[in-house]
Amino acid sequence: MQNQRNIILAVLLTGLLLFGWDAGVRYFYPQANKPKVAATATPSGSPAAPDAPQGAKPTREGGLTNPADIALEARDLKSALAIGGRIPVAAPGLSGSISLTGGLVDDLTTNRHTAAVDKDSGPARVFSPPGTPAQHFAQFGWVAGDDGAGGVALPNATTVWTAPAGAKLTPATPVTLTWTNPTGQTFAIRYAIDSDYMITATQSVTNRGAAPFVVRPFALINRTDKTASVDTWNVHSGPIGAFDGAVQFGPNYSDVVKTGIAANPAKTNWVGFTDIYWLSALIPDASPTSSDFRAQGGGIYRADLLYQPVVVSPGKELTRTTRLFAGAKESDVLDRYEEAGISNFGLAIDWGWFRWFEKPIFMLLKALFKAVGNFGLAIILLTLIVRGVMFPVAQRQFASMAAMRAIQPKMKAIQERYKDDKQQQQQEIMALYKQEGVNPLAGCLPIFLQIPVFFALYKVLILAIEMRHQPFVLWIKDLSAPDPLHVLNLFGLLPFTPPSFLAIGILALLLGVTMFLQFRLNPTAMDPMQQQVFALMPWVMMFVMAPFAAGLLIYWITSNLLTIAQQKYLYSKHPQLKAQAAKDASDAERAAARGKT
Repeated sequence: MQNQRNIILAVLLTGLLLFGWDAGVRYFYPQANKPKVAATATPSGSPAAPDAPQGAKPTREGGLTNPADIALEARDLKSALAIGGRIPVAAPGLSGSISLTGGLVDDLTTNRHTAAVDKDSGPARVFSPPGTPAQHFAQFGWVAGDDGAGGVALPNATTVWTAPAGAKLTPATPVTLTWTNPTGQTFAIRYAIDSDYMITATQSVTNRGAAPFVVRPFALINRTDKTASVDTWNVHSGPIGAFDGAVQFGPNYSDVVKTGIAANPAKTNWVGFTDIYWLSALIPDASPTSSDFRAQGGGIYRADLLYQPVVVSPGKELTRTTRLFAGAKESDVLDRYEEAGISNFGLAIDWGWFRWFEKPIFMLLKALFKAVGNFGLAIILLTLIVRGVMFPVAQRQFASMAAMRAIQPKMKAIQERYKDDKQQQQQEIMALYKQEGVNPLAGCLPIFLQIPVFFALYKVLILAIEMRHQPFVLWIKDLSAPDPLHVLNLFGLLPFTPPSFLAIGILALLLGVTMFLQFRLNPTAMDPMQQQVFALMPWVMMFVMAPFAAGLLIYWITSNLLTIAQQKYLYSKHPQLKAQAAKDASDAERAAARGKT
Protein backbone atom coordinates (compact mmCIF):
# COMPACT_ATOMS: atom_id res chain seq x y z
CA MET A 1 0.00 0.00 0.00
CA GLN A 2 2.89 2.35 0.77
CA ASN A 3 4.34 1.77 -2.72
CA GLN A 4 0.96 2.39 -4.32
CA ARG A 5 0.55 5.65 -2.47
CA ASN A 6 4.05 6.71 -3.50
CA ILE A 7 3.32 6.03 -7.17
CA ILE A 8 0.04 7.94 -7.10
CA LEU A 9 1.67 10.83 -5.24
CA ALA A 10 4.56 10.96 -7.73
CA VAL A 11 2.16 11.07 -10.70
CA LEU A 12 0.06 13.81 -9.09
CA LEU A 13 3.10 15.92 -8.18
CA THR A 14 4.55 15.56 -11.67
CA GLY A 15 1.25 16.63 -13.24
CA LEU A 16 1.02 19.57 -10.87
CA LEU A 17 4.54 20.68 -11.71
CA LEU A 18 4.01 20.28 -15.45
CA PHE A 19 0.59 21.86 -15.90
CA GLY A 20 -0.29 23.71 -12.70
CA TRP A 21 2.82 25.64 -11.74
CA ASP A 22 2.64 28.18 -14.53
CA ALA A 23 -0.96 29.04 -13.61
CA GLY A 24 -0.36 29.12 -9.86
CA VAL A 25 2.58 31.48 -9.92
CA ARG A 26 0.42 34.21 -11.46
CA TYR A 27 -0.82 34.82 -7.92
CA PHE A 28 2.73 35.42 -6.69
CA TYR A 29 4.55 36.86 -9.69
CA PRO A 30 4.72 40.69 -9.51
CA GLN A 31 2.04 42.29 -11.69
CA ALA A 32 0.28 45.60 -11.84
CA ASN A 33 -2.87 46.22 -9.83
CA LYS A 34 -6.07 44.75 -11.20
CA PRO A 35 -8.03 47.25 -13.31
CA LYS A 36 -10.83 49.04 -11.52
CA VAL A 37 -14.08 50.49 -12.73
CA ALA A 38 -13.67 54.20 -13.32
CA ALA A 39 -15.05 57.02 -15.41
CA THR A 40 -12.67 58.64 -17.89
CA ALA A 41 -13.01 60.96 -20.81
CA THR A 42 -14.18 59.24 -23.97
CA PRO A 43 -12.60 60.01 -27.34
CA SER A 44 -15.36 61.45 -29.47
CA GLY A 45 -16.22 60.72 -33.02
CA SER A 46 -14.92 57.14 -33.03
CA PRO A 47 -16.59 54.74 -35.46
CA ALA A 48 -19.67 53.22 -33.87
CA ALA A 49 -19.62 49.58 -32.85
CA PRO A 50 -21.88 47.46 -35.05
CA ASP A 51 -24.72 45.75 -33.23
CA ALA A 52 -23.66 42.25 -34.23
CA PRO A 53 -24.06 38.89 -32.52
CA GLN A 54 -21.12 37.22 -30.86
CA GLY A 55 -18.85 35.20 -33.15
CA ALA A 56 -18.26 31.46 -33.06
CA LYS A 57 -16.11 29.86 -30.38
CA PRO A 58 -12.51 31.10 -30.73
CA THR A 59 -9.79 28.76 -31.94
CA ARG A 60 -6.24 28.28 -30.72
CA GLU A 61 -4.85 30.70 -33.29
CA GLY A 62 -7.84 33.01 -33.66
CA GLY A 63 -9.45 34.50 -36.76
CA LEU A 64 -13.00 34.31 -38.09
CA THR A 65 -14.55 30.86 -37.72
CA ASN A 66 -18.15 31.41 -38.81
CA PRO A 67 -18.53 30.69 -42.56
CA ALA A 68 -21.05 33.53 -42.92
CA ASP A 69 -18.61 35.97 -41.29
CA ILE A 70 -15.77 34.78 -43.51
CA ALA A 71 -17.83 35.35 -46.65
CA LEU A 72 -19.07 38.73 -45.38
CA GLU A 73 -15.52 39.80 -44.50
CA ALA A 74 -14.29 39.08 -48.02
CA ARG A 75 -17.13 41.13 -49.51
CA ASP A 76 -16.98 44.05 -47.03
CA LEU A 77 -13.19 44.25 -47.11
CA LYS A 78 -13.20 44.46 -50.89
CA SER A 79 -15.83 47.20 -50.80
CA ALA A 80 -14.08 49.22 -48.08
CA LEU A 81 -10.70 49.14 -49.79
CA ALA A 82 -12.16 49.91 -53.22
CA ILE A 83 -13.30 53.34 -52.03
CA GLY A 84 -10.75 56.06 -52.75
CA GLY A 85 -9.00 58.24 -50.23
CA ARG A 86 -6.32 55.85 -48.96
CA ILE A 87 -2.59 56.20 -48.40
CA PRO A 88 -0.69 53.03 -49.38
CA VAL A 89 1.55 51.38 -46.76
CA ALA A 90 4.57 49.45 -48.04
CA ALA A 91 7.20 48.28 -45.55
CA PRO A 92 9.22 45.07 -45.09
CA GLY A 93 7.00 43.97 -42.21
CA LEU A 94 3.60 45.42 -43.12
CA SER A 95 1.52 46.29 -46.16
CA GLY A 96 -1.87 47.93 -46.48
CA SER A 97 -3.30 51.45 -46.35
CA ILE A 98 -4.43 54.31 -44.12
CA SER A 99 -7.88 55.82 -44.61
CA LEU A 100 -8.03 59.59 -45.11
CA THR A 101 -11.51 59.46 -43.54
CA GLY A 102 -10.74 59.70 -39.84
CA GLY A 103 -7.04 59.11 -40.47
CA LEU A 104 -7.64 55.51 -39.41
CA VAL A 105 -4.92 52.87 -39.57
CA ASP A 106 -7.33 50.12 -40.55
CA ASP A 107 -5.80 48.01 -43.31
CA LEU A 108 -2.62 46.09 -42.42
CA THR A 109 -1.32 42.65 -43.39
CA THR A 110 1.96 40.97 -42.50
CA ASN A 111 4.51 40.24 -45.17
CA ARG A 112 6.27 37.48 -43.18
CA HIS A 113 3.36 35.24 -42.22
CA THR A 114 0.63 33.57 -44.25
CA ALA A 115 -3.03 33.39 -43.29
CA ALA A 116 -3.08 29.56 -43.30
CA VAL A 117 -0.76 26.57 -43.68
CA ASP A 118 -1.13 26.78 -47.46
CA LYS A 119 1.68 29.01 -48.73
CA ASP A 120 -0.73 30.43 -51.32
CA SER A 121 -3.29 31.49 -48.70
CA GLY A 122 -2.09 35.10 -48.78
CA PRO A 123 -0.68 37.26 -45.99
CA ALA A 124 -2.09 37.14 -42.47
CA ARG A 125 -4.37 40.13 -41.83
CA VAL A 126 -3.75 42.22 -38.72
CA PHE A 127 -6.15 45.19 -39.14
CA SER A 128 -9.53 45.42 -40.91
CA PRO A 129 -11.69 48.54 -41.49
CA PRO A 130 -14.57 49.41 -39.13
CA GLY A 131 -17.83 47.69 -39.95
CA THR A 132 -16.22 44.52 -41.32
CA PRO A 133 -16.65 41.25 -39.37
CA ALA A 134 -12.90 41.27 -38.55
CA GLN A 135 -12.93 44.93 -37.44
CA HIS A 136 -9.58 45.96 -35.93
CA PHE A 137 -8.03 49.42 -36.32
CA ALA A 138 -6.25 52.32 -34.61
CA GLN A 139 -7.29 55.97 -34.42
CA PHE A 140 -5.41 59.09 -33.30
CA GLY A 141 -7.11 62.35 -32.45
CA TRP A 142 -8.09 64.97 -29.86
CA VAL A 143 -10.93 65.45 -27.38
CA ALA A 144 -11.94 68.59 -25.54
CA GLY A 145 -10.43 69.33 -22.14
CA ASP A 146 -12.43 69.05 -18.94
CA ASP A 147 -13.93 72.51 -19.48
CA GLY A 148 -14.60 71.99 -23.17
CA ALA A 149 -12.69 73.16 -26.23
CA GLY A 150 -13.91 76.74 -26.17
CA GLY A 151 -16.01 76.37 -29.32
CA VAL A 152 -13.08 74.98 -31.33
CA ALA A 153 -14.07 72.26 -33.81
CA LEU A 154 -12.01 69.07 -33.40
CA PRO A 155 -11.41 66.36 -36.02
CA ASN A 156 -13.24 63.07 -35.56
CA ALA A 157 -13.79 59.71 -37.27
CA THR A 158 -15.70 61.32 -40.15
CA THR A 159 -13.15 64.06 -40.83
CA VAL A 160 -11.56 63.82 -44.28
CA TRP A 161 -7.85 64.59 -43.95
CA THR A 162 -5.58 65.99 -46.66
CA ALA A 163 -2.38 64.25 -47.77
CA PRO A 164 0.32 65.24 -50.29
CA ALA A 165 -0.29 64.01 -53.82
CA GLY A 166 1.21 60.57 -54.43
CA ALA A 167 1.92 60.04 -50.74
CA LYS A 168 3.02 56.53 -49.76
CA LEU A 169 4.03 55.41 -46.28
CA THR A 170 7.36 53.56 -46.35
CA PRO A 171 10.31 53.44 -43.91
CA ALA A 172 11.97 56.13 -46.05
CA THR A 173 8.90 58.33 -46.65
CA PRO A 174 6.73 59.41 -43.70
CA VAL A 175 3.29 60.85 -44.52
CA THR A 176 1.64 63.85 -42.85
CA LEU A 177 -2.16 64.27 -42.84
CA THR A 178 -3.57 67.75 -42.15
CA TRP A 179 -6.93 69.36 -41.44
CA THR A 180 -7.81 72.98 -40.61
CA ASN A 181 -11.03 73.99 -38.88
CA PRO A 182 -13.01 77.20 -39.58
CA THR A 183 -11.50 79.07 -36.59
CA GLY A 184 -7.87 78.73 -37.70
CA GLN A 185 -6.59 75.72 -35.77
CA THR A 186 -4.54 73.28 -37.88
CA PHE A 187 -4.32 69.65 -36.85
CA ALA A 188 -1.76 67.23 -38.26
CA ILE A 189 -0.86 63.53 -37.87
CA ARG A 190 2.56 62.49 -39.13
CA TYR A 191 2.83 58.74 -39.72
CA ALA A 192 6.21 56.97 -39.92
CA ILE A 193 6.88 53.23 -40.15
CA ASP A 194 9.93 51.05 -39.53
CA SER A 195 10.99 47.79 -41.17
CA ASP A 196 9.10 45.62 -38.68
CA TYR A 197 5.68 46.36 -37.13
CA MET A 198 5.95 49.79 -35.51
CA ILE A 199 4.11 52.89 -36.73
CA THR A 200 4.89 56.22 -35.08
CA ALA A 201 2.08 58.80 -35.02
CA THR A 202 3.06 62.35 -34.15
CA GLN A 203 -0.02 64.47 -33.41
CA SER A 204 0.31 68.24 -33.55
CA VAL A 205 -2.08 71.16 -33.35
CA THR A 206 -1.19 74.77 -34.17
CA ASN A 207 -3.43 77.52 -32.82
CA ARG A 208 -3.69 80.33 -35.35
CA GLY A 209 -6.93 81.55 -33.79
CA ALA A 210 -7.48 84.51 -31.49
CA ALA A 211 -8.15 82.64 -28.22
CA PRO A 212 -6.59 79.76 -26.29
CA PHE A 213 -8.32 76.39 -26.07
CA VAL A 214 -7.84 73.13 -24.14
CA VAL A 215 -7.44 69.73 -25.78
CA ARG A 216 -6.40 66.20 -24.81
CA PRO A 217 -4.65 64.08 -27.46
CA PHE A 218 -5.79 60.46 -27.52
CA ALA A 219 -5.08 57.20 -29.30
CA LEU A 220 -7.21 54.07 -29.36
CA ILE A 221 -7.34 50.53 -30.70
CA ASN A 222 -10.74 49.12 -31.59
CA ARG A 223 -11.31 45.42 -32.27
CA THR A 224 -13.86 42.61 -32.33
CA ASP A 225 -13.55 39.45 -30.27
CA LYS A 226 -14.71 37.40 -33.28
CA THR A 227 -11.07 37.13 -34.35
CA ALA A 228 -9.66 36.57 -30.85
CA SER A 229 -7.62 33.47 -30.10
CA VAL A 230 -8.80 31.28 -27.24
CA ASP A 231 -7.87 32.49 -23.75
CA THR A 232 -6.50 29.58 -21.68
CA TRP A 233 -5.12 29.09 -18.17
CA ASN A 234 -1.52 29.16 -19.42
CA VAL A 235 -1.67 31.57 -22.39
CA HIS A 236 -3.53 34.87 -22.14
CA SER A 237 -5.53 36.28 -25.03
CA GLY A 238 -7.31 39.61 -24.70
CA PRO A 239 -6.58 43.02 -23.12
CA ILE A 240 -2.94 43.44 -22.08
CA GLY A 241 -0.63 46.20 -20.99
CA ALA A 242 2.36 47.27 -18.92
CA PHE A 243 1.66 49.71 -16.09
CA ASP A 244 4.43 51.18 -13.93
CA GLY A 245 6.81 48.65 -15.49
CA ALA A 246 4.76 45.54 -14.64
CA VAL A 247 2.93 43.56 -17.31
CA GLN A 248 -0.76 42.94 -16.64
CA PHE A 249 -2.25 39.92 -18.39
CA GLY A 250 -5.82 41.03 -18.04
CA PRO A 251 -8.60 41.72 -17.68
CA ASN A 252 -10.27 39.22 -20.00
CA TYR A 253 -12.91 40.30 -22.49
CA SER A 254 -15.64 39.00 -20.19
CA ASP A 255 -14.23 41.09 -17.32
CA VAL A 256 -14.43 44.24 -19.43
CA VAL A 257 -18.06 43.45 -20.27
CA LYS A 258 -18.88 43.10 -16.56
CA THR A 259 -17.22 46.37 -15.52
CA GLY A 260 -18.12 48.44 -18.59
CA ILE A 261 -14.90 50.45 -18.25
CA ALA A 262 -11.71 48.93 -16.84
CA ALA A 263 -9.40 51.85 -16.07
CA ASN A 264 -5.74 51.57 -15.12
CA PRO A 265 -4.80 54.02 -12.37
CA ALA A 266 -1.04 53.45 -12.81
CA LYS A 267 1.17 55.08 -15.44
CA THR A 268 0.76 53.32 -18.77
CA ASN A 269 3.89 52.02 -20.50
CA TRP A 270 1.90 50.32 -23.26
CA VAL A 271 -1.63 49.01 -23.68
CA GLY A 272 -3.62 47.03 -26.23
CA PHE A 273 -4.84 43.58 -27.18
CA THR A 274 -3.01 40.31 -27.62
CA ASP A 275 -3.71 37.02 -29.33
CA ILE A 276 -1.41 34.02 -29.19
CA TYR A 277 0.56 35.17 -32.24
CA TRP A 278 -0.48 38.81 -32.79
CA LEU A 279 -0.35 42.04 -30.83
CA SER A 280 -1.81 45.52 -31.29
CA ALA A 281 -0.50 47.97 -28.70
CA LEU A 282 -0.17 51.70 -28.10
CA ILE A 283 3.06 53.05 -26.61
CA PRO A 284 2.82 56.65 -25.33
CA ASP A 285 5.63 59.16 -25.08
CA ALA A 286 7.01 60.19 -21.69
CA SER A 287 4.06 62.45 -20.87
CA PRO A 288 1.63 61.36 -18.09
CA THR A 289 -1.18 59.26 -19.50
CA SER A 290 -4.16 57.20 -18.44
CA SER A 291 -5.70 54.26 -20.22
CA ASP A 292 -8.69 51.98 -20.05
CA PHE A 293 -10.45 49.09 -21.77
CA ARG A 294 -14.06 49.50 -22.88
CA ALA A 295 -16.79 47.12 -23.99
CA GLN A 296 -18.82 48.81 -26.71
CA GLY A 297 -21.39 46.08 -27.34
CA GLY A 298 -21.70 43.60 -30.16
CA GLY A 299 -18.42 41.95 -29.23
CA ILE A 300 -16.45 45.18 -29.88
CA TYR A 301 -13.76 46.35 -27.45
CA ARG A 302 -11.51 49.37 -27.23
CA ALA A 303 -8.21 50.24 -25.57
CA ASP A 304 -7.92 54.01 -24.97
CA LEU A 305 -4.80 56.04 -24.31
CA LEU A 306 -5.52 59.55 -23.08
CA TYR A 307 -3.01 62.36 -22.48
CA GLN A 308 -3.40 65.15 -19.95
CA PRO A 309 -5.32 68.35 -20.94
CA VAL A 310 -3.10 71.08 -22.39
CA VAL A 311 -3.85 74.75 -23.02
CA VAL A 312 -2.84 75.76 -26.54
CA SER A 313 -2.36 79.53 -26.64
CA PRO A 314 -2.63 81.61 -29.83
CA GLY A 315 0.48 81.13 -31.99
CA LYS A 316 1.56 78.03 -30.05
CA GLU A 317 1.82 74.37 -31.09
CA LEU A 318 1.15 71.19 -29.12
CA THR A 319 2.86 67.94 -30.15
CA ARG A 320 2.39 64.40 -28.80
CA THR A 321 3.94 61.18 -30.11
CA THR A 322 2.41 57.73 -29.77
CA ARG A 323 3.74 54.53 -31.28
CA LEU A 324 1.49 51.76 -32.59
CA PHE A 325 2.68 48.16 -32.73
CA ALA A 326 0.53 46.06 -35.06
CA GLY A 327 1.92 42.71 -36.09
CA ALA A 328 3.42 39.37 -35.15
CA LYS A 329 4.88 38.66 -31.73
CA GLU A 330 8.32 37.71 -33.01
CA SER A 331 10.56 37.34 -29.99
CA ASP A 332 13.62 39.01 -31.52
CA VAL A 333 11.57 41.97 -32.71
CA LEU A 334 9.85 42.52 -29.35
CA ASP A 335 13.17 42.23 -27.51
CA ARG A 336 14.73 44.86 -29.78
CA TYR A 337 11.89 47.27 -29.01
CA GLU A 338 12.34 46.54 -25.30
CA GLU A 339 16.06 47.28 -25.57
CA ALA A 340 15.12 50.55 -27.28
CA GLY A 341 13.15 51.63 -24.20
CA ILE A 342 9.66 50.03 -24.24
CA SER A 343 9.26 48.58 -20.75
CA ASN A 344 8.90 44.76 -20.68
CA PHE A 345 7.72 44.62 -24.28
CA GLY A 346 9.21 41.15 -24.71
CA LEU A 347 6.75 39.89 -22.10
CA ALA A 348 3.89 40.51 -24.51
CA ILE A 349 4.67 36.86 -25.27
CA ASP A 350 3.17 35.10 -22.27
CA TRP A 351 6.23 32.97 -21.43
CA GLY A 352 5.13 32.69 -17.82
CA TRP A 353 7.27 31.88 -14.82
CA PHE A 354 9.68 29.54 -16.65
CA ARG A 355 10.75 32.05 -19.30
CA TRP A 356 14.33 31.88 -17.99
CA PHE A 357 14.38 28.28 -19.26
CA GLU A 358 11.93 28.49 -22.15
CA LYS A 359 13.77 31.23 -24.04
CA PRO A 360 17.12 29.36 -24.13
CA ILE A 361 15.30 26.27 -25.45
CA PHE A 362 13.67 28.51 -28.05
CA MET A 363 17.00 30.04 -29.06
CA LEU A 364 18.59 26.60 -29.34
CA LEU A 365 15.70 25.39 -31.51
CA LYS A 366 16.06 28.39 -33.80
CA ALA A 367 19.81 27.78 -34.11
CA LEU A 368 19.21 24.11 -34.96
CA PHE A 369 16.53 25.10 -37.47
CA LYS A 370 18.94 27.51 -39.13
CA ALA A 371 21.44 24.65 -39.44
CA VAL A 372 19.10 21.96 -40.82
CA GLY A 373 16.20 23.93 -42.34
CA ASN A 374 13.42 21.84 -40.77
CA PHE A 375 11.89 22.47 -37.34
CA GLY A 376 10.92 18.80 -36.96
CA LEU A 377 14.54 17.77 -37.43
CA ALA A 378 15.54 20.59 -35.08
CA ILE A 379 13.25 19.12 -32.39
CA ILE A 380 14.79 15.67 -32.92
CA LEU A 381 18.30 17.17 -32.63
CA LEU A 382 17.22 19.01 -29.48
CA THR A 383 16.08 15.67 -28.03
CA LEU A 384 19.45 14.12 -28.91
CA ILE A 385 21.22 16.99 -27.15
CA VAL A 386 19.04 16.69 -24.04
CA ARG A 387 19.51 12.92 -23.85
CA GLY A 388 23.23 13.31 -24.47
CA VAL A 389 23.57 15.83 -21.66
CA MET A 390 21.65 13.51 -19.31
CA PHE A 391 23.46 10.33 -20.35
CA PRO A 392 25.89 10.48 -17.40
CA VAL A 393 22.86 10.80 -15.12
CA ALA A 394 21.34 7.72 -16.76
CA GLN A 395 24.57 5.81 -16.18
CA ARG A 396 24.44 6.70 -12.51
CA GLN A 397 20.77 5.66 -12.48
CA PHE A 398 21.64 2.20 -13.75
CA ALA A 399 24.57 1.93 -11.36
CA SER A 400 22.16 2.81 -8.55
CA MET A 401 19.71 0.18 -9.79
CA ALA A 402 22.52 -2.40 -9.79
CA ALA A 403 23.44 -1.44 -6.23
CA MET A 404 19.78 -1.64 -5.19
CA ARG A 405 19.59 -5.13 -6.69
CA ALA A 406 22.73 -6.15 -4.83
CA ILE A 407 21.29 -5.22 -1.42
CA GLN A 408 17.86 -6.76 -2.06
CA PRO A 409 18.62 -9.83 0.13
CA LYS A 410 19.66 -7.57 3.02
CA MET A 411 16.52 -5.45 2.59
CA LYS A 412 14.28 -8.51 2.61
CA ALA A 413 15.99 -9.72 5.77
CA ILE A 414 15.34 -6.36 7.46
CA GLN A 415 11.71 -6.36 6.32
CA GLU A 416 11.23 -9.87 7.70
CA ARG A 417 13.01 -9.07 10.98
CA TYR A 418 11.01 -5.89 11.65
CA LYS A 419 7.74 -6.76 9.93
CA ASP A 420 5.79 -5.76 13.05
CA ASP A 421 7.68 -2.49 13.61
CA LYS A 422 7.40 -0.34 10.46
CA GLN A 423 9.19 2.65 11.98
CA GLN A 424 12.23 0.60 12.99
CA GLN A 425 12.12 -1.14 9.61
CA GLN A 426 12.36 2.21 7.79
CA GLN A 427 15.22 3.35 10.03
CA GLU A 428 17.19 0.15 9.38
CA ILE A 429 16.62 0.38 5.62
CA MET A 430 17.79 4.01 5.57
CA ALA A 431 20.87 2.99 7.57
CA LEU A 432 21.50 0.25 5.00
CA TYR A 433 21.26 2.77 2.15
CA LYS A 434 23.79 5.00 3.90
CA GLN A 435 26.13 2.09 4.66
CA GLU A 436 26.10 0.80 1.08
CA GLY A 437 26.17 4.30 -0.52
CA VAL A 438 22.88 3.75 -2.39
CA ASN A 439 20.44 6.52 -3.36
CA PRO A 440 16.95 5.06 -3.93
CA LEU A 441 15.81 8.27 -5.66
CA ALA A 442 18.57 8.24 -8.28
CA GLY A 443 16.32 6.35 -10.70
CA CYS A 444 13.80 9.21 -10.68
CA LEU A 445 16.32 11.93 -11.44
CA PRO A 446 16.31 11.64 -15.28
CA ILE A 447 12.51 11.95 -15.33
CA PHE A 448 12.50 15.09 -13.18
CA LEU A 449 15.33 16.62 -15.21
CA GLN A 450 13.28 16.17 -18.39
CA ILE A 451 10.19 17.88 -17.01
CA PRO A 452 11.52 21.47 -17.44
CA VAL A 453 12.66 20.68 -20.99
CA PHE A 454 9.30 19.14 -21.84
CA PHE A 455 7.36 22.07 -20.38
CA ALA A 456 9.63 24.63 -22.07
CA LEU A 457 9.12 22.98 -25.45
CA TYR A 458 5.38 22.80 -24.78
CA LYS A 459 5.21 26.59 -24.21
CA VAL A 460 7.52 27.35 -27.14
CA LEU A 461 5.37 25.33 -29.55
CA ILE A 462 2.24 27.11 -28.31
CA LEU A 463 3.61 30.65 -28.21
CA ALA A 464 6.37 31.12 -30.74
CA ILE A 465 5.09 32.39 -34.07
CA GLU A 466 8.37 31.16 -35.52
CA MET A 467 6.92 27.62 -35.07
CA ARG A 468 3.60 28.51 -36.68
CA HIS A 469 2.92 26.59 -39.92
CA GLN A 470 6.33 24.91 -39.81
CA PRO A 471 6.14 21.52 -41.60
CA PHE A 472 7.98 18.29 -40.77
CA VAL A 473 7.42 15.44 -43.23
CA LEU A 474 4.48 13.82 -45.06
CA TRP A 475 1.18 14.79 -43.41
CA ILE A 476 2.68 16.98 -40.64
CA LYS A 477 2.22 20.46 -42.12
CA ASP A 478 2.18 22.45 -38.85
CA LEU A 479 4.30 21.36 -35.87
CA SER A 480 2.50 23.82 -33.58
CA ALA A 481 -0.89 22.17 -34.25
CA PRO A 482 -2.16 18.69 -33.28
CA ASP A 483 -1.72 15.68 -35.57
CA PRO A 484 -4.39 16.19 -38.29
CA LEU A 485 -4.88 12.46 -39.07
CA HIS A 486 -7.11 10.55 -36.64
CA VAL A 487 -7.88 6.87 -36.25
CA LEU A 488 -11.64 7.35 -35.70
CA ASN A 489 -12.18 9.07 -39.05
CA LEU A 490 -9.85 6.62 -40.81
CA PHE A 491 -7.12 9.25 -41.09
CA GLY A 492 -9.31 11.76 -42.89
CA LEU A 493 -11.27 9.41 -45.15
CA LEU A 494 -14.50 9.93 -43.17
CA PRO A 495 -15.96 13.48 -43.23
CA PHE A 496 -15.96 14.30 -39.51
CA THR A 497 -13.51 15.48 -36.86
CA PRO A 498 -13.47 13.49 -33.59
CA PRO A 499 -13.60 15.39 -30.28
CA SER A 500 -10.16 16.26 -28.92
CA PHE A 501 -10.14 13.54 -26.24
CA LEU A 502 -10.74 10.89 -28.93
CA ALA A 503 -8.57 12.45 -31.64
CA ILE A 504 -5.94 9.70 -31.57
CA GLY A 505 -3.55 10.25 -34.45
CA ILE A 506 -0.55 8.41 -35.81
CA LEU A 507 1.85 10.30 -33.56
CA ALA A 508 -0.23 9.53 -30.46
CA LEU A 509 -0.22 5.81 -31.39
CA LEU A 510 3.55 5.89 -31.82
CA LEU A 511 3.85 7.60 -28.45
CA GLY A 512 1.81 4.87 -26.74
CA VAL A 513 3.72 2.04 -28.43
CA THR A 514 7.18 3.47 -27.70
CA MET A 515 6.27 4.17 -24.08
CA PHE A 516 4.93 0.61 -23.75
CA LEU A 517 8.20 -0.80 -25.12
CA GLN A 518 10.19 1.46 -22.82
CA PHE A 519 8.24 0.27 -19.76
CA ARG A 520 8.77 -3.35 -20.83
CA LEU A 521 12.52 -2.84 -20.44
CA ASN A 522 12.16 -1.50 -16.91
CA PRO A 523 12.43 -3.90 -13.95
CA THR A 524 9.00 -5.44 -13.34
CA ALA A 525 7.28 -4.31 -10.17
CA MET A 526 6.40 -7.10 -7.74
CA ASP A 527 3.22 -5.42 -6.53
CA PRO A 528 0.21 -6.30 -8.78
CA MET A 529 -1.26 -2.80 -8.41
CA GLN A 530 1.99 -1.22 -9.60
CA GLN A 531 2.04 -3.61 -12.55
CA GLN A 532 -1.45 -2.49 -13.53
CA VAL A 533 -0.49 1.19 -13.22
CA PHE A 534 2.58 0.76 -15.44
CA ALA A 535 0.62 -1.35 -17.93
CA LEU A 536 -2.05 1.35 -18.31
CA MET A 537 0.24 4.38 -18.22
CA PRO A 538 1.34 4.31 -21.91
CA TRP A 539 -2.22 4.18 -23.18
CA VAL A 540 -3.45 6.82 -20.73
CA MET A 541 -0.65 9.12 -21.89
CA MET A 542 -1.59 8.36 -25.51
CA PHE A 543 -5.05 9.87 -24.91
CA VAL A 544 -3.72 12.73 -22.78
CA MET A 545 -1.08 13.80 -25.31
CA ALA A 546 -3.11 13.30 -28.52
CA PRO A 547 -4.48 16.91 -28.61
CA PHE A 548 -1.03 18.43 -28.02
CA ALA A 549 1.16 20.00 -30.70
CA ALA A 550 2.69 17.52 -33.15
CA GLY A 551 6.16 18.86 -32.37
CA LEU A 552 5.74 17.95 -28.70
CA LEU A 553 4.77 14.37 -29.56
CA ILE A 554 7.78 14.12 -31.90
CA TYR A 555 9.99 15.18 -29.01
CA TRP A 556 8.49 12.57 -26.66
CA ILE A 557 8.55 9.76 -29.24
CA THR A 558 12.19 10.50 -30.04
CA SER A 559 12.99 10.61 -26.33
CA ASN A 560 11.30 7.21 -25.84
CA LEU A 561 13.26 5.66 -28.70
CA LEU A 562 16.53 7.04 -27.35
CA THR A 563 15.65 5.78 -23.88
CA ILE A 564 15.02 2.29 -25.27
CA ALA A 565 18.36 2.33 -27.08
CA GLN A 566 20.06 3.70 -23.99
CA GLN A 567 18.52 1.03 -21.74
CA LYS A 568 19.64 -1.76 -24.07
CA TYR A 569 23.16 -0.35 -24.12
CA LEU A 570 23.34 0.03 -20.34
CA TYR A 571 21.85 -3.44 -19.79
CA SER A 572 24.76 -4.74 -21.87
CA LYS A 573 27.10 -2.95 -19.45
CA HIS A 574 25.22 -4.26 -16.39
CA PRO A 575 24.26 -7.87 -17.26
CA GLN A 576 23.25 -8.53 -13.65
CA LEU A 577 20.43 -6.01 -14.10
CA LYS A 578 19.15 -7.71 -17.24
CA ALA A 579 19.23 -11.12 -15.57
CA GLN A 580 17.53 -9.74 -12.48
CA ALA A 581 14.89 -7.97 -14.59
CA ALA A 582 14.09 -11.26 -16.35
CA LYS A 583 13.86 -13.03 -12.98
CA ASP A 584 11.60 -10.26 -11.61
CA ALA A 585 9.32 -10.54 -14.63
CA SER A 586 9.08 -14.30 -14.16
CA ASP A 587 8.39 -13.92 -10.43
CA ALA A 588 5.77 -11.25 -11.13
CA GLU A 589 3.99 -13.48 -13.64
CA ARG A 590 3.92 -16.35 -11.14
CA ALA A 591 2.65 -14.01 -8.41
CA ALA A 592 -0.07 -12.71 -10.71
CA ALA A 593 -1.07 -16.26 -11.61
CA ARG A 594 -1.30 -17.20 -7.92
CA GLY A 595 -3.40 -14.10 -7.31
CA LYS A 596 -5.89 -15.13 -10.00
CA THR A 597 -6.24 -18.62 -8.56
